[in-house]
Amino acid sequence: MAQKPTIARIWRGRTRREVADAYEPYIRREGIPPLEKTALAVQLFREDRETESEFVTISYWPSIEAMSAFTGGDPNKVHHLPRDAEFLIELPERIAVMRILVDESPRG
Repeated sequence: MAQKPTIARIWRGRTRREVADAYEPYIRREGIPPLEKTALAVQLFREDRETESEFVTISYWPSIEAMSAFTGGDPNKVHHLPRDAEFLIELPERIAVMRILVDESPRG
């Protein structure tokens, strides 16, 4: 039986609108693959606004311990990608780590 996620790790970052199209393939190439290899699942979201774009990455984990093993310790610590300072308006200082209380997928 597949493990069920009990924890979500949520990262948010904002870029200027004019660099969002360059940042998206960068985060897909550099930020997402390590999560795909270790997390139960990962999602990447993008919202374009008038002057900025927000990116949100949510990874799903079976436990805090599994997430801590991936992060090398504190699961709330942000691990910036090498070029994040070049793209992001400000470097995020925290990651939200939240317990999943309801996990219902649409039925097909």
